[in-house]
Amino acid sequence: MRTLVTASWVIAHDGSTHVELPDGAVLIDGDTVLDVGDRLALARTPVDRHVELGEAVLTPGLIDLDALTDIDHLILDSWAPPELADGYVWSEAYFDRRRAVFDAAQRRTVRTYALTQLALHGITSYMPIASEVHSDWAETHEDLVAMAEISRSLGLRGFLGPSFRSGVNVIGADGEPTVRYDEEAGRRGLAEALRFLDHTEKLADPLVTGVLLPCRIETLTPELLREIARAAERRGALVRLHALQGNAERAYVQRTHGMTPLRLLAETGLLSDRLIVPHGVVLDVHPDVLGTDTGDTAVLAEAGVSVVHCPLTNARYAHHLHTFGAYRERGVNLCLGTDSFPPDLIRGIDTGVQVAKLQAGDLGQGHLAGYFEALWTGGARALHRPDLGRIAPGAAADLTAFALDDFRMGVTEDPLRTLVLNGTARDAVLTMVAGRVIMRDGRIPGVDLGALRRAGQELFELMRAAYPERDHRRRPVDELFPPVFPRG
Repeated sequence: MRTLVTASWVIAHDGSTHVELPDGAVLIDGDTVLDVGDRLALARTPVDRHVELGEAVLTPGLIDLDALTDIDHLILDSWAPPELADGYVWSEAYFDRRRAVFDAAQRRTVRTYALTQLALHGITSYMPIASEVHSDWAETHEDLVAMAEISRSLGLRGFLGPSFRSGVNVIGADGEPTVRYDEEAGRRGLAEALRFLDHTEKLADPLVTGVLLPCRIETLTPELLREIARAAERRGALVRLHALQGNAERAYVQRTHGMTPLRLLAETGLLSDRLIVPHGVVLDVHPDVLGTDTGDTAVLAEAGVSVVHCPLTNARYAHHLHTFGAYRERGVNLCLGTDSFPPDLIRGIDTGVQVAKLQAGDLGQGHLAGYFEALWTGGARALHRPDLGRIAPGAAADLTAFALDDFRMGVTEDPLRTLVLNGTARDAVLTMVAGRVIMRDGRIPGVDLGALRRAGQELFELMRAAYPERDHRRRPVDELFPPVFPRG
């Protein structure tokens, strides 16, 4: 089937860079872009369907490589002082009596809720992340089989695998943070992840790609990290590993293994162009580490490692990349992620741009084009998918469009500047994956958003209510999560 998509602006790719086409059109044949160009010229081609978007900007599909597939967590833990924050992780006592807060059916609802949010916010390709706090350890093969089924039904492009780990961050009996291990659980987790790779191969669905998604570097033993590296090389699989993201992680790894997290990645054989690292913040160049470049970013660049920058989440947790522009100059491939709710990559770009300007003390150093390149072609490079992240002949027909005609959007200057400064990803009016419209004007076929919202709220309340049993001081919910103002 041939489809023509037209809009007042199209962000095309000319082979070397993205270009803005006023009054543009994209011609699609099945799941592939056939041509992109002037509306009047392409309108002469006979098509089976015409999608007219009006005053809107049509862009490559958004690629989220740290996409929240959970109810939420940041709303609970991104504001608290240290005396409350230590109640949001497992106590050492809970480690020995841990339980899953949600059953399999409830976890399936959580995934449906979260993946629907991705589609509504214009995300076409995603790599999932979910909290392990409310699980009894980590994700299972069955969890990801269910996620793949939901993802396929919605029509999203998923790069999927169960999370797994050898240990978990806990608050010890002395009130200090540490890591408790169950190394056998880690080995079982890797076996489950490899089993899921087999499952995706049997599915043979171009919208589902199996990847390896171990948790955080400090919760994995060096032995398991080496096994992951060997498995990834043997299977040709991508690996995403949260690392280089906090001072506590760095201190723990140095204390426990006698080396920095970056050195541990190198020693265990994980440094390659198959490795994707959220968030990559804590390196030598960061003021909280050395504040000078001794070669850490060069190590990442030379290995071809991709860093998933999550600017909105970083800002909410009082972290910052030092700096977006410097990483790019040193050749590090940057891509983007949301990492928390909402899955709004437009708000994320806005936050990143403003932080970059503050860091440079220069309004011209916001790197807006660089942020969009990270979102589109940076994500495609990390995934080893040059057919994604661009609108050009031969590319996958993954498209997102944002309305520019809402009065609240204000006047349109440049379409991308206007979108970032005045809009959000809630302005998405089209999400298309492989030529299939999966969201149009806030509606997703077969999804009752009202019922899903109510179910999500119920599950969130259940998740929130379970925190006191994990808290090492067993404080009640109202003490762990006080309201902004007292409630009458």
